[in-house]
Amino acid sequence: MKSIFGVLKYVRGYWSYGIGNIISNLFSVIFGVFSLVMIIPFLQLLIEEGDTHYREIVAKGQPALGFSIDALSGYFNYDLSSLILNKGRAYALISICVIGAIIFLFKTLFRYLGMYFLAPIRNGVVRDLRNTIYSKSLELPLSYYSNERKGDIMSRITSDVQEIEWSVMGSLEMIFRDPINIIILLGTIIYISPQLTLYVIILLPISAGLISLIGKSLKRSSGKAKEELGTLFSIMEETLGGLRIIKGFNAEKKMEGKFSSVNNQYTRESISTYRKVDLASPVSEFLGSVIMMLVMYLGGVMVFGHHLDGKQFIFYVITFSQIITPAKTLTGAYSNVQKGIASMERINRILKAENSIREKPNPQPLKTFNNEIEYKNVFFAYTKGDEGYVLKNINLKIEKGKTIAVVGQSGSGKTTLADMLPRFYDTDQGGIFIDGLDIRETKVTELRNLLGIVTQESILFNDTVFNNIAFGTPGADLEKVMDAARIANAHEFISQMPEGYQTNIGDRGGKLSGGQRQRISIARAVLKNPPILILDEATSALDTESERLVQDALNKLMQNRTSVVIAHRLSTIQHADEIIVMQKGEIVERGRHNELLEKGGVYRKLYDLQSFA
Repeated sequence: MKSIFGVLKYVRGYWSYGIGNIISNLFSVIFGVFSLVMIIPFLQLLIEEGDTHYREIVAKGQPALGFSIDALSGYFNYDLSSLILNKGRAYALISICVIGAIIFLFKTLFRYLGMYFLAPIRNGVVRDLRNTIYSKSLELPLSYYSNERKGDIMSRITSDVQEIEWSVMGSLEMIFRDPINIIILLGTIIYISPQLTLYVIILLPISAGLISLIGKSLKRSSGKAKEELGTLFSIMEETLGGLRIIKGFNAEKKMEGKFSSVNNQYTRESISTYRKVDLASPVSEFLGSVIMMLVMYLGGVMVFGHHLDGKQFIFYVITFSQIITPAKTLTGAYSNVQKGIASMERINRILKAENSIREKPNPQPLKTFNNEIEYKNVFFAYTKGDEGYVLKNINLKIEKGKTIAVVGQSGSGKTTLADMLPRFYDTDQGGIFIDGLDIRETKVTELRNLLGIVTQESILFNDTVFNNIAFGTPGADLEKVMDAARIANAHEFISQMPEGYQTNIGDRGGKLSGGQRQRISIARAVLKNPPILILDEATSALDTESERLVQDALNKLMQNRTSVVIAHRLSTIQHADEIIVMQKGEIVERGRHNELLEKGGVYRKLYDLQSFA
């Protein structure tokens, strides 16, 4: 039950609504009991043929009004007897029906008020849960997502949260209302006949045990179904991202078969889940009916033996029958909550995931960059326990205003080296220092404010050109955005778009060419105006003309800035102040372009391969 309490902890901000709901439900149940009390005088009015009984009640005088059932019943019987003797039975019958209607009016009114106060709780809690999950997903490091399927994470954020909304939050009404209803009604039947109620209390745990077994089985089935749904999301995400390859290799049938197999498994688990949900209600109804028959038998024996008054027993049976309905709905709520717990446990894998990028309690300020960046004895592996490090004993100094190029074969650790600087990952050994300050001692936001990043794949959002360039630069006006676009050689093609800077560029900038997307990414970095740049193979995926435009934009961007350039095409970094050559996670050569060529080592081989290609 820890998982369900994990959901209910979000209710803390809605106590005022919760108190209103509880009070409203309490009054609704009380008026419901009053409506049952009306049955006794109604039965008496129909059964009693003479007025002798009523004259005896009037002769005893009006009893004092109290909160017990006997006091209320005695007080009401006196008024009813007086009314029958003075106005007649027909008038008394009308009075009973009118009073009953008024009581039912208040009962339903307070029930509505209970639901009225519950609506902000139900929807507000789900909203807060979504916000918490999204905030956590932004907080988690990149390493977390490299070990998880994106589709499964999307399933948890969407499907599992919706499951909690429908199952747990949808059951709040029953969870808040029905226990109050059952307690008050149970107290009423205990008051009428403690002995008969003792038999009921002995029988109830048997029923509850059977329902609990169904609930536990339901939780397991629901959890399996959610896992399969996550796999389906992953396949869809991979399919949409790789449609060109799927079609190009005629692999449609293969992907259809893979999707169909997982979909069939998900369907089987879903059918099992729904069957168990549907089983809970009839089982609880049957068990309730069995207990009702036993109550009627035992109560009948007590009436025959003059241990219980007949009218009281009828009132007992009617009151007990009212317990069955909330018990049944509470059982259904329990089954739904079991489904919700399975979803909450999946969500908790995100919420309780450890963030390896931790900020010190009192971080050192890092507002400016003045002197140098230094990698000192850096070792790093993506997963603890890896046999080999991705980076090994990296020692590197980057002076302010210098351009450092990092080259090497794929998998040599170039991108990882750059990703360590903005703390996308933390070192396992050694450290990275800016102006002598370990970046782990600084505030992450201040560190990243000093950095501008342009990646090989242009990361753009389904928004306007203006908002994509101004992304991460609050308060940027159109003039500044246009200036940044001019530096990035992007202003001309943006101006020719249907709505200029307010044109929507589609999902991931799908309405633009590769070169246009890259120049908008560069304009975004220009607008941020950072002192340190990280350029990760920013031109490797472009054609010759686009590469020339982008490279020209990059050259403008790099002026008077400290730059770390990860390069695939060696022709673009010949003028770098220093070239770092990496191989299997280590720096094997370093120097300027001509110096490295003269050495005839790894760099020379890379250069010759590209030249002959």
